Amino acid sequence: MISWPRIVLFGDSITQFAFETNGWGSILANKLIRKCDVINRGLSGYNTRWAKLILPKLVSKGCHAGNTAAVTIFFGANDSSLKEENPQQHIPLEEYADNLRSMIQYLKSIDITGDRIILITPPPLYEPAWEKECHLKGCKLNRSNERAGVYAKACIQVANECGTEILDLWTTMQEGGQDFTLYLSDGLHLSDEGNRFVESQLWQILERKASDLPFILPYWNDVDSLNPEASLLQDKKTES
Repeated sequence: MISWPRIVLFGDSITQFAFETNGWGSILANKLIRKCDVINRGLSGYNTRWAKLILPKLVSKGCHAGNTAAVTIFFGANDSSLKEENPQQHIPLEEYADNLRSMIQYLKSIDITGDRIILITPPPLYEPAWEKECHLKGCKLNRSNERAGVYAKACIQVANECGTEILDLWTTMQEGGQDFTLYLSDGLHLSDEGNRFVESQLWQILERKASDLPFILPYWNDVDSLNPEASLLQDKKTES
């Protein structure tokens, strides 16, 4: 069997939806075809307390951890929910940070080094739009942009402590006072523009990690049509 390197996207609904049309994950997967598999392990509604329990069942040493080019950990939008309005998903700030550390420690224990781990902060929240979504579900506004920012800072701190990559969406989406609402479809989840933004920012990190990955199997024009076995049945990956 030919073993493709892989990038694992681990997160909540913003990751689960990443393979929808124009999603940030699907754009990355298209860029990396014939070099790397992009695997979506997004779980809508999950927080870091649940995520740290299931991560070993999703990424393990027996599942080619050594062939993993990168793992993204993209949680915080649910953890940062207001406790009084959303106690089921809310995770206290200190526990959120500890859960991120625990997941990083686990990945390192199976030989996925810190430079291959990418923490992604929660994006900003546009409260008026999300409040409308909450009212439709019969509840009060259960998140705030300020609180998401506090969790984003904690995520950055953990990344710096643990020596991982960091993508700070909360800051970059609001940088220079830009209208970050364009990046959100409902105040919380990503719009098409938001998906393009996340992909472009994440690609700046992933491109460095994927640049040395070979093109798997030869380009069609390089196959010897008279003796295809010589081109295709080699026990190695062939660059185009």
